[in-house]
Amino acid sequence: MAALDDRRILVMTTNFGTESDELTKPIAALREAGATVTVAATEPGVVKTLAGDRDPGPEVPVDTTYDQVKASDFDALVLPGGTLNGDQLRADETVQQVTRAFAADAKPVAAICHAPWLLVDAGLADGRDLTSVPTIRTDLVNAGAHWSDQEVVVDDAGGYRLITSRTPDDLDAFNAAIIDALTA
Repeated sequence: MAALDDRRILVMTTNFGTESDELTKPIAALREAGATVTVAATEPGVVKTLAGDRDPGPEVPVDTTYDQVKASDFDALVLPGGTLNGDQLRADETVQQVTRAFAADAKPVAAICHAPWLLVDAGLADGRDLTSVPTIRTDLVNAGAHWSDQEVVVDDAGGYRLITSRTPDDLDAFNAAIIDALTA
C-alpha cells in the first residue's frame, strides 16, 4: 500500500498560463505516492501550461471545474504557480471561497511561485510564515505575512498546514512537504 492510497488531492489551476512543472510534477509525485489527484480549472478541457511564463508546455486534462468542487471531498489543496495563473486565481471569488474552506476545515494548503497571491485575496496570508517567487514578496508582506527566502516553508500556526515554495527549482522539497503533511 502506498503512503497516500486513501488520500484525495485537489489541484486548482486556470486553463492557461500555469507553470508547466509546478502543475505536472506535483501531480506525478502525489499520484506516485498513491493519491487520487483531481485537477479543477475554470472550464472543462485542458490546461495549456507554459514553461518560464512564455514557452508552450504540455496540456493537462481538466477533471472538473471550480464551481463543482467542495473542500469536504478532499484531503489537501495544491495551487501551482505561473504569473498568469497566480494572477487569475487570486481574482476568482470561487477559488478564494474553496481555498478558505480548506483552511477552515484544517486541511493542508500548498502554494508555489505566484500562487501565494491567492492567499492575500482569500485573507489567509496575515500572520503566516511563507515564501513565494521573490517578485511578489512585497504584496505578501503588505498583507501581513512573514516572508522568507527558503525552498519550502511549512507553517502550522493558523489551524491548518500552509506549505509554500518559491520556484520550480524547489519542487522536490515542495512535493515532499505535501506528502509529509498527508502522512503525519
